[in-house]
Amino acid sequence: MSTQKRFGHGLVLPCAVFWSLLTFTAPHETRAQFVGIQNNIGGVVVDPDGVLQRHPFHLNPELHRDLIATLRLAPDELQEDVELRKISLRRLQEAIAVSLSDESQSLPQEIQFLAGLHRIQYILVYPEENDIVLAGPGGGWTVDDTGRVVGSTGKPVLLLDDLIVALRAIFTPDKEMISCSINPTQGGLQQFQQVLSQQKRFHPSVLPAIEQALGPQNITVTGVPTSSHFAHVLVAADYRMKRIGMGLDPSPLRKLSSYMELIKSARSVKNAIPRWWLACNYESMARSDDGLAWEIRGSGVKCMTENAFFQSDGAIRKGGSADPAGNQWAQRMTATYDELAEKEPVFTKLRHSMDFCVLAALIREKRLHEKSHCDLSLLLNDDGRLSTYVGPAPRTVPSQASVVKRGRDYIISASGGIEIDALTVIDNSEISDTIRSIRESVNDDTNKVSWWWN
Repeated sequence: MSTQKRFGHGLVLPCAVFWSLLTFTAPHETRAQFVGIQNNIGGVVVDPDGVLQRHPFHLNPELHRDLIATLRLAPDELQEDVELRKISLRRLQEAIAVSLSDESQSLPQEIQFLAGLHRIQYILVYPEENDIVLAGPGGGWTVDDTGRVVGSTGKPVLLLDDLIVALRAIFTPDKEMISCSINPTQGGLQQFQQVLSQQKRFHPSVLPAIEQALGPQNITVTGVPTSSHFAHVLVAADYRMKRIGMGLDPSPLRKLSSYMELIKSARSVKNAIPRWWLACNYESMARSDDGLAWEIRGSGVKCMTENAFFQSDGAIRKGGSADPAGNQWAQRMTATYDELAEKEPVFTKLRHSMDFCVLAALIREKRLHEKSHCDLSLLLNDDGRLSTYVGPAPRTVPSQASVVKRGRDYIISASGGIEIDALTVIDNSEISDTIRSIRESVNDDTNKVSWWWN
C-alpha cells in the first residue's frame, strides 16, 4: 500500500514503507522435520513477536563448508542435470509413509527437495498405474553463501513443504484467494496527514517524524497458514519488489530502474497512490485430448498496477488507472521477471509457489486424483501425520520513508501485494499432440525403479 500527499508550496510528499522477512527454522511437533527450509528469505528476520526486521545475511566460509557437509550426498543420478526428471506422486507418498514409520527425525533430503526438480512442467495422469507423475528439468543441490539450498543452476530448489501447503490450501472446502499485503493502519494514516499539515516547507529531517506517525503496518496473509514457509515467500517477494520499485534498494538490472526515477514531475502523480501487486502470468496450458496430460507454460508471474486515493480521514480508496510512471514500471517488472529471478532467488521461489498452486488447482478441478485413483491422502490431510514447517508469523513491520526531488517538489510513495488465482489459469487450455506423446514416452520409460527417475 502507498501514500502520496500534495504538500504546501507545490511539494508532493509520497512516503514509502517496505517490508520483507527471513524465516528461521523452528522445531516441529512431529518427526518429519524439514531441513530444506531456508532461513534467509528476503534478507529480513521475523522476531518471536512477528515483527519484521531487515537483516541481510551471508555465511562465513567455515560455516558454509559445515552446511555443505551436513547435506546428504544425493545419488549420482540425482546430481546429473537432466531436461526431464519424473516424480510419481503415488510412490512419493509411499516413500514418505515409510520414512515416518521408521522413527526418523527428518524426511530424506531427496524427498524434501523433490528429487532436485527445478520446475514443474508436465502433469501426467496414468489411471492404469493409479498414479500422477510430475516432470520437468532437474539436477542436484548444494548450499549457497546465504545458506539457501539451491540447485545446480544456483536457483532455489523446489520444496515438498511448499507443495503440501499448496495442495491443502487449494483442496480446503472453504478455500480463499491466496494473497499477502501490507497496509498502514487508518490511525497511522491520520497521524501521517497531521504531520504533513504542520509542515510549511519540506526538509529530509522530517522523514523520521513521518515514519513515527505512520507507526507499525499490518501484514495480512490469506489462503495459507501465516506461519508457513509458503507465506514467508509471498511476503518476501512482495517486500523485495517494493524496495526495488521505490528505490530503497538498487535494482539488480539496469533496465529495471525504480518507479521514483520514472516520475517526471510532481504534477504527473498528484495525489495518486500507485499500488502494484504480483499475480499469475501463464500462457494457455497445453493438454492432451483425453485430459490425461498437461503442460504449464509461461513465465508464471506478472506485475499489475492501479491507483488508489488518500482520503482526509486516513482511509485508502482503491480503484483507478495508474499514472504513466506506475504503468511503465509494472510493464518493465513483468518484461524482466525472468532475468530478475536469475538475480533474486526470492522471485524464483514465488514462481515455484504459483506453479504449485496451478498444479493443485488442476488436480482438484479436473479430478485427476479420482481419474487415476491415486491416493494423495497423506499429502492432503492435515491430520498430524505429516506436518509442515511452522515459523514465526509475520504480523507487522516498522514504517520506512524515502524521498526523491523533482524540481521544487519532493515525492514519497509505496505499494505492493501478491495474489494467486490458480483457477483462472487452468480454465485456459488448448489441445496439443506433443503433450500426448510426452505422456506415452514417460509411460514406456523402463527406468521407473523408485518414486523418481530420469
